[in-house]
Amino acid sequence: MHRYLITGASGFVAQHFLAFLQETEPDCTALGLDVHPSSSGTFQFPYEAGVLDLLDGPAIEKVVLDFRPTRILHLASFSSVGASWKAPVDSFTNNTNIFLNLLEPLRKHGLSARLLSVGSSEEYGSVLPADLPLGETKALNPGSPYGVARVAQEQLSKVFAEGYGTDVVMTRSFNHMGPGQRDQFVIPSFVRQVVQARRMGSKVCLIRSGNTAVVRDFLDVRDVVRAYHGLFERGRKGEVYNICSGTGRSLDEVLSLLSEITGVSIEKETDPTLLRPNELMEIVGSPSKIKSELGWGPRYDFRSSLIDLVAYWEQKLGEQERSPRENQR
Repeated sequence: MHRYLITGASGFVAQHFLAFLQETEPDCTALGLDVHPSSSGTFQFPYEAGVLDLLDGPAIEKVVLDFRPTRILHLASFSSVGASWKAPVDSFTNNTNIFLNLLEPLRKHGLSARLLSVGSSEEYGSVLPADLPLGETKALNPGSPYGVARVAQEQLSKVFAEGYGTDVVMTRSFNHMGPGQRDQFVIPSFVRQVVQARRMGSKVCLIRSGNTAVVRDFLDVRDVVRAYHGLFERGRKGEVYNICSGTGRSLDEVLSLLSEITGVSIEKETDPTLLRPNELMEIVGSPSKIKSELGWGPRYDFRSSLIDLVAYWEQKLGEQERSPRENQR
């Protein structure tokens, strides 16, 4: 029976991972940590959620020693590329130091827990069309403060795996999407705005955005967490795996499909504040390694994922509209 320690427990990936455990590993035990309060939820297995600043090394060490996890899913991070340009020091120090604070108790006390270090496609940086789709052997050339921090996290993982024998498996996770994702990310932001316009009776929605010509590799979060669980089960220590669909889509394509699904016409306007320095125009990964070693592959097609996200925002916005009226009663 595995004991899971999950950082970033209030985030949408963590919630989907817990739901996956409910379906596949109901005899486990889990502890979630986050700097923000999160619900303990209702699961078949024992689960607790705690508030903890992961920059507090001694506090993390105590939690690890008390809980004795067999598997650690490290999701906590400053995960916004755009925000890393506005606060590069915070982005780098947070993402690297909280990871070291997790690694150090394992090394110091010789614990055998498997740690899944979640990285990012941003580690690849600027690439040529001939390089696509990106395999794990492609040289890393991060083009943002966030990407640099993720490379540092990956290098630390390799140092601890090779130098101390720490059981670390690494990912380079490409863009993922799904119900519960905050609208500071591009696709849920698009969906929220369009659904809101439709609920207000408008047939047209003006979207202010950055560069919509960029191409990204989007994967449903439910496929992501299935890949993470597979890496806990069968991933090789010290190895890195792309978590991606292998298919690239421009944001213009996303908007066109969203318009088709919702029946709302979308007009675009460039917002200079959303344009990023050194914007990476196209990032598409190859999932061949994880497919060949684990037999993993995406089960959700992009259209279905987008439909589910539209349904999520319909429900969420409806609840927000009802809440003020209920409070006035």
